[in-house]
Amino acid sequence: MVAIVVLSRGKCGLSRCITYYLVAMAAADLVVVFTGVVLNRIIDMYFPGNYLSLTPVCRTKTALAYATRDMSVWLTVAFTFDRFIAICCQKLKIIYCTKKTAAAIIGTVLALGCLKNIPWYFVFEPLYIFNGEPWYCRIRSSYYILPLWLVFSYFDRIATPFLPFFIILLLNALTVRHIILASRSRRALRNNTSSENYPDPEMESRRKSIILLFSISGNFILLWLTYTIHYLYYRITNAYSYTGYNDPVYILQETGYMLLLLSCCTNTFIYAVTQTKFRDELKKMVTCPVNQIVTFLHH
Repeated sequence: MVAIVVLSRGKCGLSRCITYYLVAMAAADLVVVFTGVVLNRIIDMYFPGNYLSLTPVCRTKTALAYATRDMSVWLTVAFTFDRFIAICCQKLKIIYCTKKTAAAIIGTVLALGCLKNIPWYFVFEPLYIFNGEPWYCRIRSSYYILPLWLVFSYFDRIATPFLPFFIILLLNALTVRHIILASRSRRALRNNTSSENYPDPEMESRRKSIILLFSISGNFILLWLTYTIHYLYYRITNAYSYTGYNDPVYILQETGYMLLLLSCCTNTFIYAVTQTKFRDELKKMVTCPVNQIVTFLHH
């Protein structure tokens, strides 16, 4: 919430286009924390048996958790692609890197994220029926057998996170290659002029963009890696059940989920570490109420 407020003020020295993406990512991350952590973890663990455990509500919560997760991931991809265009494709930058395009891309990601995850509502069935009411959720056995569900399962994992992995790594590699070549050219040009002793604002701007880009995309890749390894393991070995809470495969699964959810909570800290003006605005936001109180008491 703090990141959304600070970025929305538009005083962090970022373009409107980047600000749109970062605000959308922060908002998506906040919704992931609410749906994935509060609704599907904390309430289920510490407040069992409430009406949020009814099967229709349970199905809805799960579908929302998957949808918001996909939105968070693909907004990261969209941001990475936008920075690739801004750094590597100067002619296309004028057309693509605008707030209008950013708003359209964000709206498309949100709509597709909702549509793609509607089938998750039908994956689950009641765990048991009590007084005619269906309670809790469990995955239908047909989910692991029927070809249609297998296709959906593979499509879901390819769309998140395998395809984002590939796109982010490819775009980062191309961006690094372009920056290295551009840096050599600019360094050679400046060495032939009298400006080599002066700072290069263009390279400084690129350096800051690269730090932010690599921090966000690298964080995504590292924290989703355990979840990806677990998915590949249980699909290859057909290990769909566990012996108990101490089963290493179960621990791997839950660790993957924990890191997955954590990846949606760390972007705010990345902004704070990599962006000087963001830190300055955050300090102003924190100290402003204190200064007002001190001024009031002084008078």
